[in-house]
Amino acid sequence: MADDSFDVVIVGGAATGSSTAFHLAAHPDFSGRVLVLEKDPSYQTCASARSAASIRQQYSAAINVEISLYGIAFLREIGARLAVEGDAPAIGLREGGYLFLASDAGADALAAAHAVQTSLGADIALMAPDALAARFPWLNTEGIARGSLGLSGEGWFDGYGLMQAFRRKARSLGVTYRAANAIALERSADRITAVRLADGTRIACGWVVNAAGAGGADLARTAGIDLPVANKKRMIFTFTCPDAVPDCPLLIDPSGVYVRPEGQGFLCGTAPPPQDDPDSADFEVDHALFEDVIWPTLAFRIPAFERLRPGRAWAGHYDMNLFDQNAILGPAPGCANLLLANGFSGHGLQQSPAVGRGLSELVVQGRYATLDLSPLGYGRIARNAPLVERKVV
Repeated sequence: MADDSFDVVIVGGAATGSSTAFHLAAHPDFSGRVLVLEKDPSYQTCASARSAASIRQQYSAAINVEISLYGIAFLREIGARLAVEGDAPAIGLREGGYLFLASDAGADALAAAHAVQTSLGADIALMAPDALAARFPWLNTEGIARGSLGLSGEGWFDGYGLMQAFRRKARSLGVTYRAANAIALERSADRITAVRLADGTRIACGWVVNAAGAGGADLARTAGIDLPVANKKRMIFTFTCPDAVPDCPLLIDPSGVYVRPEGQGFLCGTAPPPQDDPDSADFEVDHALFEDVIWPTLAFRIPAFERLRPGRAWAGHYDMNLFDQNAILGPAPGCANLLLANGFSGHGLQQSPAVGRGLSELVVQGRYATLDLSPLGYGRIARNAPLVERKVV
């Protein structure tokens, strides 16, 4: 017999799990009990707390553009949406834009993605090198054939603040949070009957949402479901610069190195080459990546950064979908009451508003009622039909 029972058990209490909890509790047609299990209530190592905390519409897949269009609307209205007893959260949203730079080799793909983005209403400008140089005089456009700049609706914010705002609002609406490590899903035929915790406790459930981040693939495996998701370490480095770089957007060099303002300084990073990108669970920072790759690239693209002064650095993890770099959302295969929210590949924080809303609709209404997230369902994996996202930063 189970030790407790809830209508919905959400494994993972960071941004995606807490967004789902909030949207469930706020749904006018839902009156059940919701439990959120979070193994690290300090949230010190979760992706929501360690990401570059940004949002963009510049994706190549239409569904990702649509998700982020809702996301930016939500973030703009967060004070009203997530206020608790008149106390409105503030996440410091700054719509500074993304600037993707492309060489000749990437110019056609940039233009194709731009066509998708603008057809859906995203405010993105495609710019030639001379226009880029005029707008950003500090930018070296050597080797650049085209740039794509978000004029509005893109930028950065306090990711930890967003996560905590979801969590606080969910709790105010009656959601229960419990510090516990979910180690297994107990399955009978096509249903999950209970979630088993590390201390042996069993929690019976009507629905389960797997929003366990870096542990999501392991948890799914206990129910006989294999997800093509691996943990990939990503590092963020900060620095200051004595020379002004005014109106700097979040800039992505053709090499994949990115940089954006952060307070009075900047933060930056890049993905390592595939041969140097194993599965990882540690949080060690490889400072050679900054010294040997990132800094030289930044100094070439923005000469003022030749004189930068390095600051602190940290590491976190992407739950990377190796199949097509897109999230795996919605019903699990052959399991009627298990919903997946895994493999976000670095996009989970910015996608959490739309994903939480969508998963809550599946529980309450049995379908996606607002934005159809089914293109990101597990079915594409079973069909071997990847929905490739070509703009992974």
